[in-house]
Amino acid sequence: MSSTGSTSYAEAPNKTLTAAGITFAYRELGPEEEVPVVFFVHLAGTLDNWDPRIVDAIAQHRHVIAFDQQGVGGSSGTVPRTLEEAADDAYAFITALGYTTIDVFSFSMGGMIAQDLIVKHPDLVRRLVLTGTGPRGGKDMDKVVGTTYWDVLRAALTRSDPKEFLFFNRDAVGKKAGKAFVSRLKERTVDRDEDIRLSAFQTQLRAIARFGRSAPSDLSVITGPTLIANGDNDRMVPSILSHDLHARIPGSELIIYPGSGHGGIFQYWEKFVPVAVRFLTADPAATIP
Repeated sequence: MSSTGSTSYAEAPNKTLTAAGITFAYRELGPEEEVPVVFFVHLAGTLDNWDPRIVDAIAQHRHVIAFDQQGVGGSSGTVPRTLEEAADDAYAFITALGYTTIDVFSFSMGGMIAQDLIVKHPDLVRRLVLTGTGPRGGKDMDKVVGTTYWDVLRAALTRSDPKEFLFFNRDAVGKKAGKAFVSRLKERTVDRDEDIRLSAFQTQLRAIARFGRSAPSDLSVITGPTLIANGDNDRMVPSILSHDLHARIPGSELIIYPGSGHGGIFQYWEKFVPVAVRFLTADPAATIP
């Protein structure tokens, strides 16, 4: 395998690719390989919202690609009204890169988009990581809108990053983990991505609510190895929905981190990273040991 030349996510160059009339912004790092790990980001997330501790650890072993959805960050176009359309955008981007098989690492809204992608293209994804997310039609998922606006307001009043409220418990441990996470996101100091626009953020929120209120998808089409992880107190995408995903996806493995919220994998990154790396570097035909 050759290398992309990037040794860390903080140093990975910004790239662009035009597909289906949209110019997608993306970054890649790690060894070249036929099957990359494509990262699907959360609500309002840009290229700069991935925890470098997780990306760098996986990129030591795998080729990692992160991208901005249409209308977000450095990508052109307009944020789609539905997550199905966002999945179509992802498919256009992935196939324009020349890949016919990928592995997926997803968080929150990214996991919802990844599910829609697989339902439409079940042979595309070989291994799947779903974190802080839930299934289409999941109970109370549509309440994310109210929770999000309330926590954004609370963050504004305390001059904090909204992710400290949305992703972490407001106890001493959670507050410390939230500040550490936000600090890690600032490690990249050059060529940073553009923040999402308010109108685009609102469109994404409505798309998630629509996803939550719609009929469930048949997730039995997901037959490859699947790792599901979350905190035990997820206020954005209720933790029970991770159990729901586990029940719907045959052979999946579920990890719930205690005393943590939506960003459980970021609070417990030191425990989660070895699990994720092992999962994503296992024999393609094998399940998690």
